[in-house]
Amino acid sequence: MKIHFYLRFHTKVGESIYVTGNIHALGNGDNDKAFPLQFMNDEFWHGTIEVNEEKFIPIEYSYLFKTDDGTLISEWGADRVISDIKPAVDEIQVVDTWNYAGEFENAFFTAPFQDILLVRHKKANRKGSKKPYTHVFKVKAPLLKKDEAVCLTGSGNILGEWNQDSSIVMNSEGKWWTIKINLPRESFPLHYKYGVYDTKHKKFLGYEQGENRVLYGDALEKKITVLHDGFAHLPNNTWRGAGVSIPVFSLRSKNSCGVGEFADIRTLVDWAKKVGLKLIQILPVNDTSATHTWQDSYPYAAISAFALHPIYLNLEGVAGKKHAALLKPHKKTQKSLNVLPELDYEAVMKHKLALTRELYLLEKDEFFNSDEYRDFFNKNEHWLVPYAAFCYLRDRNGTSDFTNWKTHSRYDKDAIAKFVSPKAKHYDEIALQYFTQYHLHLQLRDATDYAHQHGIIVKGDIPIGIYRHSCDAWIEPGLYHMEVQAGAPPDDFAVKGQNWGFPTYNWEQMAKDGFGWWKRRFEQMANYFDAFRIDHILGFFRIWSIPMDAVDGVMGHFDPVLPVHINEFRDRHIWFDIDRYTKPFINEAVLWEFFENDWEKVSNEYLEKRGDGSWGLKESFSTQRKVECHFSSLEKNELNDKIKSGLLGIISNVILFEVPESKAMEFNFRIAMDHTSSFRYLEWGTQQQLKDLYVNYFYRRQDHFWQMEAMKKLPALKHATNMLVCGEDLGMVPHCVPDVMRQLGILSLEIQRMPKDPKREFGHPADMPYLSVVTPSTHDMSTIRGWWEEDRNKTQRFYNYEMGQWGDAPSFCEPWINKAIVIQHLHSPAMWSVFQMQDLLGIDGNVRRENPHDERINVPANSKHFWKYRMHLLLEDLIGEKEFNEQLKEQVHSSGRA
Repeated sequence: MKIHFYLRFHTKVGESIYVTGNIHALGNGDNDKAFPLQFMNDEFWHGTIEVNEEKFIPIEYSYLFKTDDGTLISEWGADRVISDIKPAVDEIQVVDTWNYAGEFENAFFTAPFQDILLVRHKKANRKGSKKPYTHVFKVKAPLLKKDEAVCLTGSGNILGEWNQDSSIVMNSEGKWWTIKINLPRESFPLHYKYGVYDTKHKKFLGYEQGENRVLYGDALEKKITVLHDGFAHLPNNTWRGAGVSIPVFSLRSKNSCGVGEFADIRTLVDWAKKVGLKLIQILPVNDTSATHTWQDSYPYAAISAFALHPIYLNLEGVAGKKHAALLKPHKKTQKSLNVLPELDYEAVMKHKLALTRELYLLEKDEFFNSDEYRDFFNKNEHWLVPYAAFCYLRDRNGTSDFTNWKTHSRYDKDAIAKFVSPKAKHYDEIALQYFTQYHLHLQLRDATDYAHQHGIIVKGDIPIGIYRHSCDAWIEPGLYHMEVQAGAPPDDFAVKGQNWGFPTYNWEQMAKDGFGWWKRRFEQMANYFDAFRIDHILGFFRIWSIPMDAVDGVMGHFDPVLPVHINEFRDRHIWFDIDRYTKPFINEAVLWEFFENDWEKVSNEYLEKRGDGSWGLKESFSTQRKVECHFSSLEKNELNDKIKSGLLGIISNVILFEVPESKAMEFNFRIAMDHTSSFRYLEWGTQQQLKDLYVNYFYRRQDHFWQMEAMKKLPALKHATNMLVCGEDLGMVPHCVPDVMRQLGILSLEIQRMPKDPKREFGHPADMPYLSVVTPSTHDMSTIRGWWEEDRNKTQRFYNYEMGQWGDAPSFCEPWINKAIVIQHLHSPAMWSVFQMQDLLGIDGNVRRENPHDERINVPANSKHFWKYRMHLLLEDLIGEKEFNEQLKEQVHSSGRA
């Protein structure tokens, strides 16, 4: 039996198309062995294979596009199947349309829409006809309303000669609307269109948009043609939803214990349902217990990318009725922790861990014999066992820095298997982690299942990095560049840049097993979440890499990167002095700039004079890390802080960073080098020449290179999950990023005060793209009310030009202003409008917190920030705020997002 493939796809010279599938002729799923198609004309690519009809199995297939530079791009959606073929068929002809991942409709075939948000639109399959047929028409239409179906009409008697009353109603089969038709030879060429039909009132509602579709060909007795026509051309940007964003630790209920818990998500769902919200977004919830101090409150520094944080465990849920008496003596402690205005991280953890241990000792015999636990253990053993061992070794050694452990500093799977044996004396310490993770799993699953039952999806958060002293780094250190630190370049929120301290990813090593670690991570996320936010998606294009001897993010550079070769300076006739460009420039004026009246003290203690009258740093203070180490041992006072800050600044006062091991032949520009004192003391001509090369380095030469880097990773990772993927694409965004995200159908993040257009001071929600999440603020910035008070001049311009108001802006963000900004975002064309809880509460003067500056969650410029924000009112009380809830519900409904 012959199978003819025809793909509608327009290509350029040097590009090619392949078919990959689950049979030998199509490569058995191996893209390197995919079947090549041949260029037919400007509209089609074509190829023919032969299969043994006696051994015929359903053929699952899709197409691959190879660009002229060799990049292989897979189309989206693995949903084409050749099956249910009638006997005695000699030929099958499939006519297909490339499924571009960036098509809006593909978002509606992700798990949250198919399983939760659009489930009411699904149609029961009707029995297929047993009549003979020559053609099978298939098309997708994910946004049909209740009692609507796709219909087919067109030229010829069979399709009703365009008579709407004779339209053929199609059947819903999985993702496709299908119909089998027996077309006579005289029907061709066939002109047709899809339309929408009201099955309840038996009424044709309208045609799809665009030109008529045309089918050329014939109708032979032993030949079947299957048309995969892609998406019906119907409005595809009409679905819009709204959501609330809040960290789990910030929730407050009557039953929580000084911190929000997974169990509190259920109460949050009740409130969200009441006001018409469809999404709950949370920050990462993985275990961050590295030091057992408040510094572990940072949710992006997880010691495991798989384990959940014990702080979110609801003890009453673990105890049940059987052991409820154990918790009664601790009710007073629970209540005292819960009335605190902010999270007391250390006190909460101490309380919960102690009681969790007691519950484990009471339940362990029965616990290990349960089938549910055994099933959980078997599915999660790959991360659970090393995580439990890591936790025990961390506590026994007093540090999570495994390089300083006395034993097992290097992970050995066989050795750890013996180490966690039930016969070991410390087995209870190991099994305690199993017990804790199992109950956390049950409680988070229960919370998200409850959300789904109420038509609400839950969006998680995937950090871009891993903690340096984490279980993941211990198990597979080769997957990470442990010799550097990840961070972000300077911006308005962190003028010295950000140094997260995480190792960067070794992408080449990760690619060797097809990004297995990432796929396991996504699989774990999918146990609980319907969508996720990729923190700092720019890191998949390039990451900001900082040497280990540096402290400030400004000392970093992008990696990978195309550096500047020394010949480029010569070719551009730029004066070049390696010491002048790569070493801190220090003269008397610079010292005064940094240290004022203390400059002589600093020069005597920390610097050494050079022969040309300038200064250099003494070797013991030659790096930022050395300076930080020195001052950590001194008394903390204003003068020492000033000197430390000045020395760190002096060290970053350079033009270039030499690329290690390049033998002084390659260099990276220091970000914002034109703002340094070193640059200001260059002569004007050299400044202009360096600026030109600087612009070329940061904004021109890298773009295609970074695009290629992203396309090596993101398509494979997106294909590994059916969750809805959203990217946090803020900061110094390369030109290629929006295009790659559009190609892959990844939702962007749009923030009014951080417009993507550099010519605009503010973005407007009405201008945001459909495939995006629009929000007035995130956890990394001030709330609407807090921002209103930060810069009076900026607020005034916003008030006059973005809000269209006359006169002076109010000094404080009054409820009507906050409400107006929320309404702007609700009416945006973006698929999702998501608001921090604080911004929603801000529309009502009776409900919101008195001081807006108490509502900020994180300050990115402060790497030691304590993440301790909690709601100031109980969720139960919020549900009872009738006037506020009615007000918010009205706005959500009137915007069309309910």
